[in-house]
Amino acid sequence: QVQLVESGGGLVQPGESLRLSCAISGFTMDDYHVAWFRQAPGNEREWILCISSVPGDTYIADSVEGRVTISRDNAKNTVYLQMDSLKPEDTAVYYCAADSIAWGPTDVYDYWGQGTQVTVSS
Repeated sequence: QVQLVESGGGLVQPGESLRLSCAISGFTMDDYHVAWFRQAPGNEREWILCISSVPGDTYIADSVEGRVTISRDNAKNTVYLQMDSLKPEDTAVYYCAADSIAWGPTDVYDYWGQGTQVTVSS
């Protein structure tokens, strides 16, 4: 059974950093691309970045370039989203998603987590 579980969200102040985790079970990251999305209230879901299965190439949206990085720990089957210099407009529910074929700014990923809330406010 494929499962993605996000964690690490919370309330932070502007300028602070946060690392989100996406724990994956049911498949290995060597076989699936993993992406992060976010959705703010009243907005459409937005693709942020992704990491390929092999060799682990990354692709980052221009809107967050320079403030976010994606990495993975194969031993823990976990993908991380590091976000720095957070802004109030980064407030959203953050989701990870996985697919064996889909790659990049598309939302046709097969598997999705339940999301974790990130709130940036002073």
